[in-house]
Amino acid sequence: MTATPQADAPGGPALSPAGQSCWVDLDGPVHYLDYGGLPGSPVIVCVHGLGGSALNWSAIAPLLTGDYRLLAPDLAGHGLTQSWGRGTDVLANQRLLHRFIDAVPGCPVILMGNSMGGMISLLEASAAASTVAGLILLDPALPFAFGRPDPQVAVMFAMYVTPGLGRVMQRRQRRLSEHEIVAGILSLCCADPSRVPAEIIARHVELARQRSEFTEAARDFAAAMRSVVATIGYGRGRAYRRGIRTITCPVLLVHGDRDRLVPIAVARAAARANPSWSLAWLTGVGHVPHLEARQETAGVITAWLGSAGRRAAESATPPTRRSEPRPPA
Repeated sequence: MTATPQADAPGGPALSPAGQSCWVDLDGPVHYLDYGGLPGSPVIVCVHGLGGSALNWSAIAPLLTGDYRLLAPDLAGHGLTQSWGRGTDVLANQRLLHRFIDAVPGCPVILMGNSMGGMISLLEASAAASTVAGLILLDPALPFAFGRPDPQVAVMFAMYVTPGLGRVMQRRQRRLSEHEIVAGILSLCCADPSRVPAEIIARHVELARQRSEFTEAARDFAAAMRSVVATIGYGRGRAYRRGIRTITCPVLLVHGDRDRLVPIAVARAAARANPSWSLAWLTGVGHVPHLEARQETAGVITAWLGSAGRRAAESATPPTRRSEPRPPA
């Protein structure tokens, strides 16, 4: 399956509120946004990427909640979920996601993950198949064996994970305003940041202000980044690839063809290695299609859930609302 749409026009349709702010105790407070949806609808749990948050889904959520229930946690060390002694590495957050699924929706779900969140979703589907009805992967972080990122991006990652240089990068980051931080992230992740609605940008700037008060934020981010790089590398990357091969649920892989962090060639290689997956690419779109091309991304997702992903949608429907067979006449 392929898609080559035009990207969203700036602004686009009106946005709904940014979801209901909720908390759950999982060995410490975990923040999540409940974007709503009809009770009894198939449940989609949205898993953000490195340095992201539950707010990352606020552009696309209104386009999906007519038919699906959307929940979006802030992983440990991200958004409003402070680490409080919990690990912020990939495996620690995969375990946190597992506990979140058990504690909040309490039924099998569709995981929709972007970047690091796609990686964590793949790891959860491999480790706990009974909790994951299907996967929607938006530009997921994939093993180096499938291909490497843009050289400039690779250098930036290397600087962050090198202890001395990492501290220099963190000091530079602290000198930036919240507006500059958000603009820098969007410039890296989007082919055209102007496509992201101004309201969404404002919400992220406000979150950046809140996070500036978190004393461990830089340390937690660095730990998460080191873990991502280690997981996709040639060491742990082999285990990651083996885990991916064990996944049997329906999978949709959506990728922007101008993604600098995970080039489209990497996604195509992953799809060739996993022929049961559905692949859709978006023309002129970067690493965060749910922010940059929300209408097109939602269209691809909805079409898949009504076709190749129908089994996932049915399995992610809470049992009390699943269709009961009619008695014979």
